[in-house]
Amino acid sequence: MENDAVLNSLKLENQVCFPLYAAAREVIRKYSPQLKPLGLTYTQYIVMMVMWEHHTLSVGELGKKLKLDTGTLSPLLKAMEEKGLVKKSRKKNDERVVSVEISEDGKKLMDKAKFVPQAIRCGIDLTDEELGTLRKLLYRLIATEEKSEK
Repeated sequence: MENDAVLNSLKLENQVCFPLYAAAREVIRKYSPQLKPLGLTYTQYIVMMVMWEHHTLSVGELGKKLKLDTGTLSPLLKAMEEKGLVKKSRKKNDERVVSVEISEDGKKLMDKAKFVPQAIRCGIDLTDEELGTLRKLLYRLIATEEKSEK
């Protein structure tokens, strides 16, 4: 009886991780054809969304907003700087802090990217209410995990 409970708890269909993982991969896959004409990967796109909103952030602040570590962000930002989308510099008052600023080309890209959210929305077969509920639950899950890490 106990083995049945263990086996049941280990079934893929009873996990939250798998549908979350599979759904995330599927949604991100839908972005690729929308972002390709913009010359962006999905991860570069989420960086740009934050930069369009904030214009200048430290690498640490950017990583915190995107839940990415500096090891992931550094090569990503280097590639984006080479494309002319952002500029990196060291803070004058603290050389240890690297600042990221959106460039003029990066700002102009926002106008070209404005169609992306609606194009993605059209490809997801959920109502606006269902999407809102899903978003709230996912942010709640993220917040719960952040609290448990502290």
